[in-house]
Amino acid sequence: MISKKTKYAINALVHLAKRKAEGPIIIAEIAKAENIPQKFLEAILLDLKKAGILASKKGKAGGYYLLKAPEDVNMADVMRLFDGPIALLPCVTYMYYERCEECKDEETCGIRDVFLEVRNKTVSMLKKSTLLEIIRREDKQKKRMNED
Repeated sequence: MISKKTKYAINALVHLAKRKAEGPIIIAEIAKAENIPQKFLEAILLDLKKAGILASKKGKAGGYYLLKAPEDVNMADVMRLFDGPIALLPCVTYMYYERCEECKDEETCGIRDVFLEVRNKTVSMLKKSTLLEIIRREDKQKKRMNED
């Protein structure tokens, strides 16, 4: 499962992506709209800013805004930022590789092979899952609900 921090980050990012044209949004507004504790959200937004996904503006018309286009922010990057590796085994991670202690032969390990395939498919799906894709899916679901 993803951490609460990652889930909150995704919710905040989707909120900012939906309102991208409005300019900077204050933390209190995001926190209230997305039901995220404000202090927790402040730390999350700072991490996203350090990662180059968000930027902020101070002053009366200040707040946070997306630095990247919604189609360029994918869930794999967000998850790695807050939760670390996506893989279920350390020997198949992309950025955090570690050899498994009990492994006899990594080259022929069937377990590793299965979990590498799971990791590759998961990462591929998460990379395709951008903020824009999430918004499109929400719009599609809302449209379906209204048709019923």
